Amino acid sequence: MQRIFIGWDSREAEAADVLAYSLRKHSSVPLDIRYLKIEELNFTRGQDPLQSTEFTYTRFLIPMLCSYRGVALFMDCDMLGLGDIAPLFDLDMNDLALRVVKHDYRPTAKTKMDGRVQTVYPRKNWSSLMLMNCQRLRLWTKNVVETATGSYLHRFHDIPDEEIGELPKTYNTLDRMDETTQLIHYTSGGPWFSKCRNHTHADVWWRCRNEFRVRATSFEVPAAARPTQCT
Repeated sequence: MQRIFIGWDSREAEAADVLAYSLRKHSSVPLDIRYLKIEELNFTRGQDPLQSTEFTYTRFLIPMLCSYRGVALFMDCDMLGLGDIAPLFDLDMNDLALRVVKHDYRPTAKTKMDGRVQTVYPRKNWSSLMLMNCQRLRLWTKNVVETATGSYLHRFHDIPDEEIGELPKTYNTLDRMDETTQLIHYTSGGPWFSKCRNHTHADVWWRCRNEFRVRATSFEVPAAARPTQCT
């Protein structure tokens, strides 16, 4: 099964469930979906005033959680799958540590999500969707993830540029969608936040949320029931 880790935040618990449902709904292969719940990870890093989610840093633990073996995909929870995620796992990772969508993203808003400060930095949103070659990411030890600066981690310092490949842009479209979109990313706040209910594509998320609620009991094991640590 293809391994997917979804960043989990207590304020966006249902968003993670809806994302997991949307991925499974469209996938042509079985998916092993797990949530990055900070309370399950024995994570000792203190709260960073600039971090906007509980998984701001825990995403970088994934190679360790996979025992630095194989390929795994990380996704922010404020996304919605509209197409088959399986083709990403067919991409060649032999000479790469990562594949990401290399956004040139410069937000104009001062805040995001539920009023958190919007920060601007190089490679912003690159780490929101990462296909990881875990054996090439041994530099992300638990100690490094707990102590390194946010810029070091999110800008992929010490990973050679030539080892950072690209993912198709249609798998991480920021706050927009068209007929080619495989995955939409609600970067300024998803419609599950009261202040964002009027998002241009809120209706797409609400339809999927309502479908998830109806079908959840008959769908496969919910992601939340799976242990974070791979075996």
